[in-house]
Amino acid sequence: MVRVSTSTDDPLTLLMMPPPNESPEERAVREQAEADAQARSDAIDAQIEKDRAAMKRRKKAVKVLLLGQSESGKSATLKNFQMQYAPAEWAAERASWRAVIQLNLIRSVLRMLDALVREMQAASGSPHSPADYLSDSDGEAISSSSRPHPHFAFTDKHRLLKLRLGPLRRVQEDLMRRLGPGSAEVTSGGSALAVPWSKDGRPSSAGGGGRGRSASSPRDEERRQSHEFGVSSTNGWKSALEKIKWGSSGSSGSNGDGAAAQGAQRRREIELDETTDVIVGCKEDMKVLWEDPVVREVLAQRRKRIEDSPGFFLDDIDRVACKDYEPNDEDVVRARLRTVGVQTYQFTIEKGRAAGQDWLMYDVGGTRSSRTAWATFFDDMDAIIFLSPLSCFDEKLREQRKVNRLEDSYLLWRAVCENRVLARTQIILFLNKVDRLQAKLARGVQVREYITSYGDRANDAQTAMKYFQTHFRDIMKEVSPHPRPFFAHFTSVVNTSQTAVTLNAVEESILRTHLRGADLL
Repeated sequence: MVRVSTSTDDPLTLLMMPPPNESPEERAVREQAEADAQARSDAIDAQIEKDRAAMKRRKKAVKVLLLGQSESGKSATLKNFQMQYAPAEWAAERASWRAVIQLNLIRSVLRMLDALVREMQAASGSPHSPADYLSDSDGEAISSSSRPHPHFAFTDKHRLLKLRLGPLRRVQEDLMRRLGPGSAEVTSGGSALAVPWSKDGRPSSAGGGGRGRSASSPRDEERRQSHEFGVSSTNGWKSALEKIKWGSSGSSGSNGDGAAAQGAQRRREIELDETTDVIVGCKEDMKVLWEDPVVREVLAQRRKRIEDSPGFFLDDIDRVACKDYEPNDEDVVRARLRTVGVQTYQFTIEKGRAAGQDWLMYDVGGTRSSRTAWATFFDDMDAIIFLSPLSCFDEKLREQRKVNRLEDSYLLWRAVCENRVLARTQIILFLNKVDRLQAKLARGVQVREYITSYGDRANDAQTAMKYFQTHFRDIMKEVSPHPRPFFAHFTSVVNTSQTAVTLNAVEESILRTHLRGADLL
């Protein structure tokens, strides 16, 4: 017989031993408590196992990268996705765009006013007129002494408009301060490369941001760029809107912190009320300026078509310049706020056969100095939506005035298609702004004057659209590392109803490719 001795010196043994002189009633209570504790422990273990199994079954998020030069329509496309697939979040955010739209309206008015003032100064014959040195509203230098000035019938009304609309300059500065870097447009200058990465996806040593630094490995440069353009849902226009969002914020936390946050929110609301008061007060003068025939002559002479600019709301002055103005869906999609860095947006599809599928979309800045961030996302995307505005065939880049915008778009498209990291990535082309292309051609703008290879083709929208589409397709076929299908859609992403149809087709195509890659099809 083996005798087992129990040592009462063991703390665990002492803890597990029943109390001395325990009555039957006390024993029953103790055993019930132990059973309850064991049941709770088993339930926790079961929930942990259930959560672990759910994580294994959870679908991998679909990742989509939006690419294209500045003002190509990337942010508007992202807003269309949000409006269609996350309507609750979209509705909650919509009112915050009021300040952005007000800034867009003011900027258009001041562009007209600047053009008017410069022509008035030039007509006055002042030997040191500021018009000799100022740049136009797009950043292009205009020398009043080196070009002839037509005679405009300026009157006291125009001088009065200059004075009465002066307060809008302060309002513009206040709104830009609140909205942050995205409110400032790119001006000419700089020598960043059009494509600051190589065919294997590595950042080019001569590309944006690397100038003047000591030699470093491509991986070091990639980390530096990732830091400079960090992916965060609080970057870009999202964080700008958070600064001006109406309603209570910061109510959680200590009483002192909550009171301070509420005070700051109240000050923002007062500032926005004052901004609206100034805009409403200038409403009639803004309408007079926009409808004035002399101002229209000045704009025509300077070849300024403000109505073709992003964020154009001059035809909506009566509606926007009101105390109770609330943006609608179309207003928000049309609103212009430049993407700075990288904007990340995550949503879950709420209906249809893809209900419950998570999507991650990335909108990166399209200026040449921002493109160094692009390559850091190439190796982890299910699809790329590349936007090229067709209406820009007669325009120049803001940051480099000698570069045709369409030619720059061709360069970008070629670099994306030939990149070996993206060889198996689905690429979808949005040939955007077809409405503006149609309007330009209807006015008589000739494609052949800007795109010499267009030749003697008919100068109508359908012919031009087919020509541009064929050129993009040929580039993909020529440079792609492997044969790939060519997906192209003619779009006008500010038209929300038409874009919704396109997004349905794009969503289904991307999802099918994603599931096939995950071996779920």
